[in-house]
Amino acid sequence: MLSVSVINRDLLKGSKGQKIQLVDVILLNKILNTYPFGSIRFTSTKTTNEKRKSSGDVNSKTESNTTLITKVQKPSLWTKVKKEASHYWDGTKLLGFEMKISYKLVTKMLAGHSLTRREMIQVKRTTRDVVRLVPFAAFVLIPFAELLLPVALKLFPNLLPSTYESKKDKQSKLENLRKTRELVAEVIKENKSHFKPSNITEEQKQIFNDFYKHVRENGEPESRKQLIQVARLYTDDTVLDNLTRPYLVALAKYMNIQPFGTDVILRYRVRYKMLDLKKDDFSIYYEDAEQLNSQELRSACASRGIRIKDVNDSVLRENLRVWLNMRLKDKIPSTLLIMATSYNYGAASSKKSLYDSLCDVLTALPDELYHEVKVNVVRKDNASPKQKLEQLKEQEEIMKEEEEQEGNAKIRINDQLSLDDIDKQQEDATKSINP
Repeated sequence: MLSVSVINRDLLKGSKGQKIQLVDVILLNKILNTYPFGSIRFTSTKTTNEKRKSSGDVNSKTESNTTLITKVQKPSLWTKVKKEASHYWDGTKLLGFEMKISYKLVTKMLAGHSLTRREMIQVKRTTRDVVRLVPFAAFVLIPFAELLLPVALKLFPNLLPSTYESKKDKQSKLENLRKTRELVAEVIKENKSHFKPSNITEEQKQIFNDFYKHVRENGEPESRKQLIQVARLYTDDTVLDNLTRPYLVALAKYMNIQPFGTDVILRYRVRYKMLDLKKDDFSIYYEDAEQLNSQELRSACASRGIRIKDVNDSVLRENLRVWLNMRLKDKIPSTLLIMATSYNYGAASSKKSLYDSLCDVLTALPDELYHEVKVNVVRKDNASPKQKLEQLKEQEEIMKEEEEQEGNAKIRINDQLSLDDIDKQQEDATKSINP
């Protein structure tokens, strides 16, 4: 693009650096004929008058005006090729160095030493990158297959190891995830949650009913303690096993999981991601969140659905601290916490706390389900035969739907993961840290 400023004193600086004195308009026309009109931008500048006061006298001075022509050349094809080749060569060296570090860490782990959270993340990242090299190697081994590599990368952007990703690609992924979460958060708010606690005592049932009665009358719980007591009545496995398909898909998208497969497969993938989060929660809590650098802090918050755009590190560190306290001290299920973060994800300047969002999640039950829970949530031993029959019919319908999906599915999975068992193990470990 050429930039031409038409001014009083006609002085041009050519593309080769020489100065050209404009005698008349004809010379300007020659310049217009030399360069395409679409490649020239005209800007006008005004003569500036500076008034200086010295010993009571006012002197004015008009600055000389110049016109510059600046030609911005696009990089040639060979320059682009060299830049891309340099980028991939640096990525290859980085991958080799990471493999060297991870090999030492794996050797250390096999020797019986425990790895820190940072070391474990390094090993997992390198393992994923090495696995990605397997399909990528086919493009190198098969003759002329490298011609299809750009198409494959366009269709499957995660085909290459993370060391080959450019800064622009990483920013693009984060931006796409942010937009997806903003859209999915609205879906989660609109879809009523059809899950309820089970196997609770009469005392817990009274707490449950008092909580919903107080919230429906006053718009907020009686106390934070009451909110925590009700949230503890739910478990991760109970919530996930009773989520409807639309809610389950929305939750998977919010957690950056591709929502493909049957309900059983999708539920297993969400449960496995929750399992990783639970282990990571304990690692951060054990090593202290203050030890995380800015990049690790933002990565940890993003994996938990906490908004990181336009938020400084001090606020993110406080949000992560609140999450860890609610998870490990208050013993609130991580599934409910993920839902709570989605309720205030879109508002960067929102003053609503995670406890307030958790209350919104728990009070989003439909009226008919609330009345059903109010009457029927009791211990199985005290439930009447009619109540047991209704519960069995509901479970039978769910099992029939899953059986139909599994019958049409090519891949079947046996979901034996239990998030509640992990909670019990972490609870004992937390007590040993803070006796």
